Amino acid sequence: MILIFILTTLGTYLAMEAITWLTHKYIMHGFLWYLHKDHHQPEPGPFEKNDAFFVIFATPSILLFYFGVTPDLNYMFFIGLGILFYGITYFLVHDIIIHQRFSWFKKNKNNYFNGLKRAHRVHHKHKEKEKGECFGMLYVSAKYFKNKRS
Repeated sequence: MILIFILTTLGTYLAMEAITWLTHKYIMHGFLWYLHKDHHQPEPGPFEKNDAFFVIFATPSILLFYFGVTPDLNYMFFIGLGILFYGITYFLVHDIIIHQRFSWFKKNKNNYFNGLKRAHRVHHKHKEKEKGECFGMLYVSAKYFKNKRS
């Protein structure tokens, strides 16, 4: 049973990359652009309307935790755990490593993270919701991982 729960958590974590790509392309660059727009066209201040997505995306995880422990621990808890782990990874990679919202990892020489940064810069070159590219977070095209300076 433990192996099933571990595989459920890991499978959910991996599936979240596809869900993130779809959500980013069709929802954040779609009908919720008004919340995401300030991430592409930064306004002064430490927070963005885009930060609301942390709450939006945390809600399913919280609900799955709640229903996953009632009355006994079940698979929903481990799906919520996979979503939580992906959310933590997303925060660390997107907000800390890529956008440097905190002064951590400033002099990063890791080729993988520098490739993610390059792909994200390509995504951000588009200031409007149309014509976007590179919607993923942890998996991007191999062309961004060529040994270049970031």
